[in-house]
Amino acid sequence: MTDMQTAISSPGPISWAVNSDAKRVADHVAKVVEQPGKHRIAVPGGNTPIAIFDILSRQSLPWGTVTITLTDDRIVPVRHPASNQAKLARAFDATAADVEPLVRGEQVAAFDLVWLGMGADGHIASLFPNMTCDEQEAPAVIHTVPDPLPVEAPFARLSLNMAALTATKEIILVVRGCDKKNILEAAIAGDTDVPVARLLRRANCPITIFWSRS
Repeated sequence: MTDMQTAISSPGPISWAVNSDAKRVADHVAKVVEQPGKHRIAVPGGNTPIAIFDILSRQSLPWGTVTITLTDDRIVPVRHPASNQAKLARAFDATAADVEPLVRGEQVAAFDLVWLGMGADGHIASLFPNMTCDEQEAPAVIHTVPDPLPVEAPFARLSLNMAALTATKEIILVVRGCDKKNILEAAIAGDTDVPVARLLRRANCPITIFWSRS
């Protein structure tokens, strides 16, 4: 794959980054932060973003202009090891960024950048192929419960809904592993209806994919 746009049925152009290491992803996010004005950025939870957060938090960027929120989190106490909010707060503690918690039912403003990961089942944020969830048409934070609950993280979740994830100027997808690449390519081809495929069909903004083998 190259940086050339991929022709699919998505309203927004899709491109594959040539270099997808943590530094390249951090550089992409930094360019958004450096633009004039205030910015809203949604970032993923889990362990994969930690190295990227570390690079970003050590850069002299105008963090006072930035509001950062998670795309999703586990419903656990903030001191729980599974809390993504705690990891995010620790990562950006030394900056002036406003780290905004997810609040169930809260409607959210549009973003300048939505940064997403993707699971091996094609889920994005905490929108799973099989789940129970709040019904909310407007961009909002919803309650979701994956079915079945993952053994490694058996918790209900809070998540930006699809309307919120696509209410943005751009999206980046950071994906690791050949199996996930196959899922993503099937979604791009329109051969599946997993959440990432729905995102690609609905998004009306540029989407950049940062894929690497590991």
